[in-house]
Amino acid sequence: MKPWLLCLSFLGLSFFLAGNLFAVDVPTTNLPTVASRLTSAREAIQSSDWSRALAELQVAVRQEPGNADVHNLMGYCYRKQAPPNMPKAFEHYNTALQLAPRHRAAHEYIGEAYLMDKKLAAAERHLAELERICGNKICEEYADLARAIADYKAHTR
Repeated sequence: MKPWLLCLSFLGLSFFLAGNLFAVDVPTTNLPTVASRLTSAREAIQSSDWSRALAELQVAVRQEPGNADVHNLMGYCYRKQAPPNMPKAFEHYNTALQLAPRHRAAHEYIGEAYLMDKKLAAAERHLAELERICGNKICEEYADLARAIADYKAHTR
């Protein structure tokens, strides 16, 4: 074999081996997806583990900052944790609604947040928006927010 051909063969084999060695060090598979992080966050929410849910959601929002569901659940967690972080909750609910103006859960949850903040008129605006989006007064989100508003009114008289 000619020496230059042998040298090229050796270089090609070296690049092949080096590429394979480095590829083993860099994990590119088995990374949790945003969907799997949302599932994990929802499981944590079911057990009121707000810090675990927020940890999942904070990674998810970095992976997919334009995901309205992620922002909505972040708002929910910030509102439900003790003590509630209402500025962060409103920030994420508003982002969710900017990304998806017809997001029914975000309208329901921000309405409930406004009630916690003693802003009945703002909550009622989101209830009216839910009626428009749902086309009725019986969708789950409308019914839940309407019940929360009725309870709020009954307890603030």
